[in-house]
Amino acid sequence: MGKTDQLFMEASYYIPGGVNSPVRACLFVGERPRFIQKSKGAYLWDIEGQKYIDYIGSFGPMILGHNNEIIREAVKKAAEEGLSYGGTTKREVDMARLMCTLIPHLDMVRMVNSGTEAVMSAVRTARGYTGRNKILKFTGCYHGHSDNLLVEAGSGIMTAGLPSSAGVPKGCVQDTISIPYNDLEGAKKAFALYPEEIACVLVEPVAANMGVVLPKEGFLEGLRNLCTKEGALLIFDEVITGFRLSIEGGAGYFQIEPDLSTYGKIIGGGMPIGAYGGRRDIMEWVAPLGPVYQAGTLSGNPIAMAAGIAQLTLLKEDVSFYEKLEKKTNNFFEKVKKMAKEKEIPIQINHIGSIGSIFFTKNKVTDYEGACTSNREVYADYYKYMLDNGIYLPPSPFEAMFFSKAHGEEELLKTWEILEAYFFKRWELVWKDIR
Repeated sequence: MGKTDQLFMEASYYIPGGVNSPVRACLFVGERPRFIQKSKGAYLWDIEGQKYIDYIGSFGPMILGHNNEIIREAVKKAAEEGLSYGGTTKREVDMARLMCTLIPHLDMVRMVNSGTEAVMSAVRTARGYTGRNKILKFTGCYHGHSDNLLVEAGSGIMTAGLPSSAGVPKGCVQDTISIPYNDLEGAKKAFALYPEEIACVLVEPVAANMGVVLPKEGFLEGLRNLCTKEGALLIFDEVITGFRLSIEGGAGYFQIEPDLSTYGKIIGGGMPIGAYGGRRDIMEWVAPLGPVYQAGTLSGNPIAMAAGIAQLTLLKEDVSFYEKLEKKTNNFFEKVKKMAKEKEIPIQINHIGSIGSIFFTKNKVTDYEGACTSNREVYADYYKYMLDNGIYLPPSPFEAMFFSKAHGEEELLKTWEILEAYFFKRWELVWKDIR
């Protein structure tokens, strides 16, 4: 029995499923998790000493690559002064100013400790500000694990929300409406059915938790106009897209101005962090200025602030950063498309900016239903083959691939070579067995 098997047995005894976040368990692909020892640039090393080219990037924040020297030094310097104070620091002000300077629609921002906390707090703020209770969200968009957002859609767009997790009472989700992503007409019908009851529309500008699913032309603009017309707030969940699609996130990429936005992951350079913010008149409803209560002892943690300031400053200073990274990502996926076409492999590739997904299906993927047509057996085989050959991919087709500045020509060429070997040598055997 190797180190990985031994450690997983011990982990499973002390931790539910042996992991602290379900996707890490790799159950979807029939694997045991690799235990990561260290990281640098585009690479990870596990406890067995195996080296991988990483396309997860801690699920998004490592846009500059792992263990960036400038960010690491900022963390070390901050740690020498103390890990937490329970009091306000200058770094919190510097971080808030930096975010509000970089993102035009942010007048004020509140730091929290995770994306889940950021979205939960933004929704509460929207309810307090509007005096309404209902939330409109989209099936397949994940907004954290707070009770009122763990909802699955029923049959038809207006069916009452049902909990999608044990331990969530029906009462917690009775005011949550879930409709298909990209369904602007469904959103209009929801407002018609519940006039002056919907507090906010909560949406990922680019869905990235059912795999990457792009917004159809006019979808985000339509939601903006609908919210303005109906007196509801538009909340962009930018936990994935914030500072990932552009320096202004999805809002800047698509030139849509939401009322509130939520952030996480990337604004901490790898440290646990989250934030929500938006218009001043809305954010002034947050305690201690207003009646919407939200608090957190470790919010604005000095170490996380130091990492975040360093990361965002580096992104700000490189004016061509996002253009170069998007070009690299586009080239990667276009080459994969060409390989698949040569072998007539039924795949759909959705990508934008520096994120993307490969779906093993002949169907276009524009919503959760389409994402679910991706062949799970093929994805599991593909994942195992790539992992065995040193390529670390998302352990589920419902997660995105993330590219970083550290992915250079050497890493991309090696990945293409292994993909080509899979498509041209392994694919026919796998597909024959499945058929």
